Amino acid sequence: MKIRKAEEKDIPRLLALLEQVLQIHAKIRPDIFIPGTTKYTVCELAELLKQEDKPIYVAVNEDDVCMGYAFCQVKEQPFSTNMIPFKSLFIDDLCVDQQARGQHIGESLFEYVKQQAKEQGCYEVTLNVWAGNTSAEHFYEKMGMKTKERQMEYIL
Repeated sequence: MKIRKAEEKDIPRLLALLEQVLQIHAKIRPDIFIPGTTKYTVCELAELLKQEDKPIYVAVNEDDVCMGYAFCQVKEQPFSTNMIPFKSLFIDDLCVDQQARGQHIGESLFEYVKQQAKEQGCYEVTLNVWAGNTSAEHFYEKMGMKTKERQMEYIL
């Protein structure tokens, strides 16, 4: 398994994997997510691929087929009188093809993201997990992540 930056040729696979993630989220929160959709369109993905501060890393097999991805964003802590300025690499989305799970692709992607964050001078790697996505929660805990803060809601 090789990990590299995503390219335009990866867009069809990225869309297929984005759909897998959406299905998980739609099952957990049908009040928010629309089944059968994806987070990005082909055009939006093509634009994202050009943005240096929003890298997309893909894990590809020996045939150079994308088996997983990590959509990332470089975030800077804005100036504040009560916080030290720092840079984070935020994992906006991480997915491994459901047919390829259990092959340590997710671990490899996560380790690669950590390495990229270090090289870019980041203080931390962060992400959000939807409540109810227990398999993702367990995976990230296994990778050494800890809860930093929680977002809570009150549905009206």
